[in-house]
Amino acid sequence: MADKIELVGMEFFGRHGCSEEERLVGQRFLVDAALYLDLASAGRTDDIGETVDYAQVFDDVRHVVEGKSAALLETVAERIAAMLLEKYARLDRVRITVHKPFAPLPGRFADASVTIRRSRTRA
Repeated sequence: MADKIELVGMEFFGRHGCSEEERLVGQRFLVDAALYLDLASAGRTDDIGETVDYAQVFDDVRHVVEGKSAALLETVAERIAAMLLEKYARLDRVRITVHKPFAPLPGRFADASVTIRRSRTRA
């Protein structure tokens, strides 16, 4: 499946990190989501019901990032991927990247991020 919808640089405020201070103060997180699905029918019919509404996906990702705190970016990414695959039956797989540009590291850096790829389990 080569078709995909991408949402890049979604920005949210969350309270994730290993330290109590990170979870208390919070910080900005960026999320990239690649959603893999068959878009042929949507392209032919011009019907949003034949695809995934990325405005709704944006709100769903916001709910995860701005919701329950996690120590690890890996956990935030897993929560997003699991939620999307559960909620949107049209999705075959997802690639999620969670960026933490202000991670508490002892030096200069541009970004800290985690990328995961998850597929729907087909019976």
